[in-house]
Amino acid sequence: MLTFANQLTLLRMLLIPVFAILLMYGQLGGALAVFTIASVTDILDGYFARRSGHPTTLGAWLDPVADKLLLLTMFIVLTLPLPHLTHRIPLWLTVVVFSRDLGIVLTVSIVNLALGPRTFYPSIWGKLATATFAATGVVTLLFNWLEMPSPIPRVFFAASLAITVFSALHYLFTAQRPKTKPS
Repeated sequence: MLTFANQLTLLRMLLIPVFAILLMYGQLGGALAVFTIASVTDILDGYFARRSGHPTTLGAWLDPVADKLLLLTMFIVLTLPLPHLTHRIPLWLTVVVFSRDLGIVLTVSIVNLALGPRTFYPSIWGKLATATFAATGVVTLLFNWLEMPSPIPRVFFAASLAITVFSALHYLFTAQRPKTKPS
């Protein structure tokens, strides 16, 4: 069913190439606006799905895919050596974030193969990682748009690294335990 929440998730997915193209072509204000709007749809789709009391299977599948695509696109494009970027996300951070996501997918796959199909619910640490990554994108885009040298993006890079490592360890140590839906 294509609920309003699902429509917001699809909008986020449609905004990803728009964001990437704007950023690649140096339209930093437009890229910042599109990325911010796309990030806000992540908050809103969950809110409307819970408010309606009818979250859908489609939404449960699409939302994390849209999140990963948006954030990984942001990390990749802001890592590229584009001449109009004053602040770039370090390659090592992009590799760490990609590795975390790949590690989670592999761990879930191995646990499901070894122990049978299991349901994995999002953890607060995964949600905090998503929020931290989105904030890192907004701050990095903002300081690029302002063409302002500043150590502030590096603070967000450090926060992204910390939450990436912590959430990866959390997933690793909790993946083998049976899950109950968080209340």
